[in-house]
Amino acid sequence: MIRFDILTLHPQLLEGPFAHSIVKRALDKGLVEIHIHNLRDYSTSKQKQADDYPFGGAAGMVMMIQPIDDCIAKLKSERNYDEVIYLCPDAPVLKQSNVNSLSLGSNYILLCGHYKGIDQRVRDQFITKEISIGDFVLSGGELPAAMLVDAIVRLIPGAISDATSALTDSFQDDLLSPPVYTRPADYKGWLVPEVLLNGNHKLIEEWLQEQAILKTQKIRPDLLDGTDQG
Repeated sequence: MIRFDILTLHPQLLEGPFAHSIVKRALDKGLVEIHIHNLRDYSTSKQKQADDYPFGGAAGMVMMIQPIDDCIAKLKSERNYDEVIYLCPDAPVLKQSNVNSLSLGSNYILLCGHYKGIDQRVRDQFITKEISIGDFVLSGGELPAAMLVDAIVRLIPGAISDATSALTDSFQDDLLSPPVYTRPADYKGWLVPEVLLNGNHKLIEEWLQEQAILKTQKIRPDLLDGTDQG
């Protein structure tokens, strides 16, 4: 089982993503635990303040160190964690290989940034891994955290009915997935490739591999030449 403790200023943003589909089924099966912590509950101020103006006069607000420190300290007093992960745009971009490695762990703290980010001392003292989902900026780290959880959970044995399905996803072998088809084989004259209908599994595998390479060459050639554009 994998446990996720998610630290956020906006818990309501995480209610929907975990209430359906694969993650919900994994929760129901006891394959994963997800605990969401409102950082304002750890603030020592009467107003439950968890953000403040940045030193130096820059624009925006910054998440304060004290509530984060206290929340992480409480969680670490209860169990050991494999990683304390900060979801932010100015970090290495998440890859499938990273997800594969994380799926082998047991306990993770995910910190969702917001506003202009978090006090740098949090990153210096507590964070063990930083993850971005792309070269763009969102309002906060809640959606990236939900995406990371989803990506990891689907690799947990038993989370999806066909265990081999996740192993044939795009990026698992540095290739994009080949095209897929289902019934009917003939729809308005648009035909499924004959090779997929003949029952010759060797030819089918060869065709799928060839299509995966062609698709990757067209859309993401960087995956083939080792210059992954991330």
